[in-house]
This record gives sequence, C-alpha cells and structure tokens, in this order.
Amino acid sequence: MSRAPFKPSEEVDFVVIGSGAAGGVVAKELSVAGFSVVVLEQGPYLRERDFTHDEFGVAVQGLLTNDYRTQPNTLRPSPDAVAMKKPAIGYGKQVGGGSVHFTGNYWRFHEADFEEKSRVGSVAGASLEDWPFRYADLEPYYTKAEQDLGISGLAGANPFEAPRAKPYPLPPMPVKSSGVLFERGARKLGLHPFPAPVAILSQPYKGRGACVHCGFCEQFGCEMKAKSSTLATVIPMAVKTGNCEIRSGAYVRKIQTDAAGRATGAIYFDAQRREMFQRAKAVAVCANGAETPRLLLMSKSNRFPDGLANSSGMVGRNLMVDVWAEAYAQFEHPLNEYKGIQVTRVLHDFYAADPKRGFYGGAGIDARFQYYPISFGLADLWPGSPKWGAAYKQSLKDNFNRVMTLEGHCSSLPVETNSISLDPEVKDAWGLPALRATYSPHADDTKTRFFIRDRMVEIMQAAGAQRVWSECEADVLPSVHLMGTCRMGHDAKKFVVNGDHCAHDVPNLFIVDGSSLVTSGRQQPTATIQALAYRAAEKMGDWARVR
Repeated sequence: MSRAPFKPSEEVDFVVIGSGAAGGVVAKELSVAGFSVVVLEQGPYLRERDFTHDEFGVAVQGLLTNDYRTQPNTLRPSPDAVAMKKPAIGYGKQVGGGSVHFTGNYWRFHEADFEEKSRVGSVAGASLEDWPFRYADLEPYYTKAEQDLGISGLAGANPFEAPRAKPYPLPPMPVKSSGVLFERGARKLGLHPFPAPVAILSQPYKGRGACVHCGFCEQFGCEMKAKSSTLATVIPMAVKTGNCEIRSGAYVRKIQTDAAGRATGAIYFDAQRREMFQRAKAVAVCANGAETPRLLLMSKSNRFPDGLANSSGMVGRNLMVDVWAEAYAQFEHPLNEYKGIQVTRVLHDFYAADPKRGFYGGAGIDARFQYYPISFGLADLWPGSPKWGAAYKQSLKDNFNRVMTLEGHCSSLPVETNSISLDPEVKDAWGLPALRATYSPHADDTKTRFFIRDRMVEIMQAAGAQRVWSECEADVLPSVHLMGTCRMGHDAKKFVVNGDHCAHDVPNLFIVDGSSLVTSGRQQPTATIQALAYRAAEKMGDWARVR
C-alpha cells in the first residue's frame, strides 16, 4: 500500500511521539487496525546497513543515544540544591529508540509487583502504590508481545515466574561460560538460575535470521535483525500497511490543545529546524520516562498553566531509575565471553521483598561480561590492579578472556521528590528548557544494592573464582531505565494516567512508556512497557471507534 506519507496539515487519527519499545508497538497496532498514524521521532531513521562495531563511536561517543552537547541535562540531589550540568538521563535516539541497542533482557514483572503496597504496606519515605490492574489483566499482552516480537526463553524454568498462557515462541539462547559458572555457583548455594528470556532470536523467526553471536550486542544495533527491536519487527509491519508514516528528525516541543482542553496535534521542529504542526484526532506520547514529562511540562497553556495533564502536580514526580550492583570474578581458564549475547542465565531467588531483611527491596541477577576491548582497557579491575606500563599490558592479556560479571538489577522505590522538571536556566540547542533531574536514592534502595552485592560475591566464590571484587558504591545515574514520572492510577488527584492509559485531564491524550509504570519491578522494564503498549493500543482503538 502507498497511502503514507501524510501532510502535516492533514488531520490523522493518531500522532505517536517516539518510536521506541512502546511507540513502535502502538504505531503498528493502530495502523494494522486501519487508523492513520504519524510517528514523530527526534532521531534518524537508521537501517541495519548503518550499524557498526565501532566501540569508540557507539559506546564512547554515543552514536545511538541522546547527545548531551545539543540536549544537555542538569542534576541535583534534592529540590533545594543547585542543579549542575551533568549527564543523568540516557535513552536511544533513533527510530526504534532504546530497543535498538538494549541488552535484550525480557523479564516479565511478577504478580507481586502490581500489588506491592497491598502486600508489604507503606514504606517510610516512599510513595509506593498499587497498579490500577493486576498481573492477570496484563498477561495476555505479555504473551502477545512475546509472540509478535520473537522472544527466546524456556517457560517454567523460573520457579518464581507468574502464570503464563503460552511458552516462549523460541528456545533459549545457547549458554555461555558466564552462564555455566553462574549456574554452578548458584546451585551449590541451593539457588535456582534459569535460561534468560531475551529479545534476541535463537532461531529464524518471521523472516528474520537468528543471532550469529558476533559479540556486539549491548549498546549496538543488530545488522542481522536478530535483536527484536521495534525497528526490526513492528515498525516495518506498520509502514507496510500504508497507514503509518515514520517521520524522523522531528523534535517535538509542544502538544497543542484547543479551548475545550483536547489535544489537536504536535508542534515540532523538522530536520531543518523549521517549526511544523501535525494535526491529529488524538496524541500518544511514547517519548520515555524523562522526555515524556518534559514535553508535558513544556506544553503548558492558559488552560494548563502547570503543564499538560498536570492538575495533580504529579507530572515528572516519582522518578525510578536503574538501581544496580555488580560483582566481578577472574577464573583460571579462558571464558570467551567476548562472543555472543550478554546474558544467558538469570536468577530470581532474591526478587521478592522479604521483611526479614529489615528493608524493602529485592533484585534479579544475571551473568554477563559487560565489557568490550576499550571499556575493559579503561576499567578499574580489582583494587590495585595495574594501570600503566608492562604490568598493565600483561594484566589486559591475562584477564580480558578470564573475567565475568554478575549484574544485580535492584528495586527502585518511588519517591515524590525524585523527579524530572524543566531547568529554568539551561537551554538545549533548540532554545527549549533543558531536562532537570532531581534524584537521591531511597535508603532501602541502597541497602538492597549492598545485600545483592554480597549475594553475588558468594555465588562467584562458590563457582570457583580465583579473584572476586565488587562495585555498588558508585552513583546509579546516568540511567537508561526511566520509570514512574506519569504514573497510572484511578485517582486523578494522585495519578497522571488512568487505567486505560489516557491522561486524566485530557480525553484524547494517551501516555504509553516507562513513565506510566507504578513500580519498577526489578528493572528490565522493556517486557512490561511493551505489554502495556499492546494493551494501550487496544484501548486507543476502542476509544477511536466510539468517539
């Protein structure tokens, strides 16, 4: 079909802002259902031929992520502190968003994540809340995401997994040395590691080829289309319908509203920095957990003086991020960890919050390498490891192929003062207010990090490591897991989005990304974000048919 592209002056059914994990799914579902859709993506429209294994360009210069030179952000530890220019927020900046270069972990949230306040009660200093629905309500959409996108895994292998309607469509990826050693140490301690569910193809699926184990996966785009990014999966389906236009290089500055308080479209700068306005019957904001609240706050008007959809004052508040801990180990024999995907084994034994620990929190653990040659060369290995000269060269030679990592993905409590707001002084390259992050970890998040760090050290020791060291003292920012800043809930005085993914204040404004998550689970939010996107698109279609 060849209906798209659309003219900005032409009123389409939906404008979708952002084309990442959520936006790509929403665009595909709506366009397949017959609605006209324009996707506005601030980054370029890269194809597989554009991806490279250039570690310096991709991992150091950030060719696939937001550019702090043109889009600076500021950071402060509390609302009364002075914000300093400092990278704090990271996200994918191209068609497909972060799904293009993410690690591929694809965990479902557990049942408790949706009703944690009811189960554990209030947590002092946090704003813990239940979701407006339960895991069982989202399960069909988890299943749809896994089947539609192509997820590799082994259903039933995780003894703590919530019920599922179908197995994964593809078998798990082959286990790497890190997975074998992780499994060895964990089972000695009576724990239950299992094959990692990943958004990477272990076998050919729906016309895409299987992973070739090139080793350049996390942070890199996949030239084989084996990574199940929205770029490789749902976006081509959306474009093929003829109902969807992907408009790259479109930097949205405001969602326009009419006198009745309804969204009428999006004002954006095109690639030549000309201001454009795309008209639409409804708007879906899928920009991510930082840029979505920033856009809403920039979209203030006489009717919405505190920002769009912000009568509650909650837009931008309750920021949850990637709280982590790491343990490293050196082994006697070569591991060949530089080959293949990052993660092949995961453990959820410490996932659930346990009052006996004396604090709220839990974590999932995965085994990986975490390095490429440049990053390994620049890393601080164990304390006192050589950094110069012959000893440094020998250390690189001896250890690059004998080191692995355990990564702890910890809970992040929502705290109302942790937030995304507009910096009153710093501007981006378009003259718009820079994104300002306010963040200090909840005390229980810090305790969780050290608790999980100690468990990972025990596992490495049980696996027979020659040397073990760890890290969890460093700041958790900058973060790429951005959640909670436009939370879902029934009460319009406390939440930004209702249970149908629509803003309480604006009847034709839908918010679908990490910002609407009520709890953080144990990080790895992509599966939940995409399940929500499938659910939201269904609700949006229902709304459009009866309006």
